[in-house]
Amino acid sequence: MTTNSGALAAPRALVISRWLSALPMLVILVLTLLASVGETLHSRLLEVGGETWPDYFSLRVMDHVQAPSCEHQPDLDRAVEQAVQARQQELASDPFADVFGGAVDRGAIRSSLEAQFAACQTQWQNWQRLQALDSPAVRAFATVEAGLSQAVVLVTGNRRVLLGLMLLFCAAAATLRRQHIALRPVESQRDDRVATLAQLLANGLLTVSALLYRQQELAQAAAGMPLAHLFMHDVWVLGFGGLTLISAWQLRLPRTDLPQGESWGRSLLSIPLYSFMCLTAAAQFAWHGFYHGIAVYLNMMAELSALFLSLGLYVWVGMLLARTHLPRKVFDLIRPWQLPPKWLGVVVLLLTALPTAYSGASGIFILAAGMTLYRELRRAGTSEQLALATTAISGSMGTMLRPCLLVVIVATLNNSVTTDELFTAGARVLLLTALIYTLYVLVLGGKSTLRIASPRAALPGMLRALWPLLPYIACFVGVVMAWELLLGRGLDEFSAPAILPLVMLLVVAMERLILKERDPDRDEGPEAADESLAEPERGGFRQAVMRATDDSTALIGALLMLMALSVSMGGLIERSGLLELFPQDLGSVWLTLALLMGMLVIIGMIMDPYGAVLLVNATLAPIALDNGINPLHFWVMTVLAFEMGYLTPPVALNHLLTRQVVGMPTEWESLHGTFWQRNFRYILPVLVMGTALLVVTFTPEASDWAYRLLLGVPE
Repeated sequence: MTTNSGALAAPRALVISRWLSALPMLVILVLTLLASVGETLHSRLLEVGGETWPDYFSLRVMDHVQAPSCEHQPDLDRAVEQAVQARQQELASDPFADVFGGAVDRGAIRSSLEAQFAACQTQWQNWQRLQALDSPAVRAFATVEAGLSQAVVLVTGNRRVLLGLMLLFCAAAATLRRQHIALRPVESQRDDRVATLAQLLANGLLTVSALLYRQQELAQAAAGMPLAHLFMHDVWVLGFGGLTLISAWQLRLPRTDLPQGESWGRSLLSIPLYSFMCLTAAAQFAWHGFYHGIAVYLNMMAELSALFLSLGLYVWVGMLLARTHLPRKVFDLIRPWQLPPKWLGVVVLLLTALPTAYSGASGIFILAAGMTLYRELRRAGTSEQLALATTAISGSMGTMLRPCLLVVIVATLNNSVTTDELFTAGARVLLLTALIYTLYVLVLGGKSTLRIASPRAALPGMLRALWPLLPYIACFVGVVMAWELLLGRGLDEFSAPAILPLVMLLVVAMERLILKERDPDRDEGPEAADESLAEPERGGFRQAVMRATDDSTALIGALLMLMALSVSMGGLIERSGLLELFPQDLGSVWLTLALLMGMLVIIGMIMDPYGAVLLVNATLAPIALDNGINPLHFWVMTVLAFEMGYLTPPVALNHLLTRQVVGMPTEWESLHGTFWQRNFRYILPVLVMGTALLVVTFTPEASDWAYRLLLGVPE
């Protein structure tokens, strides 16, 4: 009996710890979601108020509107006499009145007073009309609208605080769970000590940088300089100080469940990438005497707080998706065709392009849906290496499709390209990349049949698989239509961070409360189920939402810390002047394209896409234009080069994020096979994206026909 009690107590303690870790993050995510929904809802309420009551913008502040101060029914003749007398007294006391003329123009005074009285009458008429329109219905509507306005202003005005809390809380979760992104996972005690020591140094430097920047800003404020958001310095100092204490505690209590380890070189690869970036940037900034440089760029990151908060919502959507049966049912729609794994990968890449476009960046999509995608590919019979390669490259397929936010940022920064041009070219680049992927998989993917089921055999099964998808389609269409009808907004890159979480919450509720379906992990077998959860804890709506939130916490922290330090790295590159060393005129457009392509790939390896676009726009874009490269051609090449950088070792961020959500390879070929077998997951994406990049970089310069074919518009 004692043994059973202990066995039950441990899972219960883990459940409680999960709730404690997930609840603050859930509050932050819900506040972020309410801010997005609240802004749209408030705008819609103002539109409804203006359409229902023509003077609503005055009625909504009726309590603060004063009655006109002028006389309601004035005596014009008496007012004229008083004005004439006042003017005569003024002239009598003026010694220069005779010089400039001392006559009083009674007609002009009357005309002036008539105009004043007419304006006064208009004011009184407006006041009386507002009083007549001011009804209990208007007051009730205005009370709701004003309350929502205050709530929205309160939340949106503190987006910096929400971002700071999200980054620091999630970073603490990633640190405690040892889930920061590194070139290789921790596999030994030595790896753990080296990684923890590097995090201790990095977090300590972040704390010192934030503290120095705080002191400088406080000194400037004391000198009378107006500064905003001073409270954020306290958030950064306390947050990074807390991360430093966590790392110190972990260093003092190392892990004992790992082997000792043998190679120092392999241990250095276990250092989180954000620690590498922090140590490098801190050393360079210190060399130039810019000791608080990292903190400066962290505050610059806070300027885009809405963007990075949306990242958290997208990851949450992905974790909610993993708690549903929707991916399996979508794949059930394809299974009747009995597609070989090679063809299935092509279909998957085309299907994932649009979700990538809505998520705004490849890394976000992989974190959000990579685990689900990999699981379904493996279930369909795809090899481990091909499934990993397809998952990694899937995040790069839709980054130039409508309505990708990255393309919108590019078009906003440049008057030389439009979103329509970029989206048109992006659709063609997607088809090109899918074609190249198909060719490489057919040639290099090993032996497999290319036969598929006949339509006569596949269509009945496809129609049967379509029926279970109808409730999900109804949920999606219902939310989008409600958003369109009630709020007057469609599904685009700005509304997607608010709409998609609502859709997924509705889907989870439908599965758990109406369809009575179990947690999808239980369908994977006992080894896939989370044993830390008791049977009742795996099935309900509340438990599913909390688990999705808990799973997203460390992933958000790992990605946000990497993005935060990549912003500092971008600032370091810009301040160093390295890009200014690039020759302004190389004399050959081909040489210029080759050098630009190489530099863009390197930038893509070490920076997040949004910071990279800002850096390239300020430095390399003018060089490209001066050397005769078409702006549309340059920016399509730039986005594709970034994606190439995210897939190229030694960093290969998309592969690191895939490993973050999927785990390490476990099959014999992946561990002990030939070089090709062990690294096929890296080789295939590099070949596919590299070939597409070479075609997009050099072919448009060969002829106008090639330019129109690839980019979709005449040169």
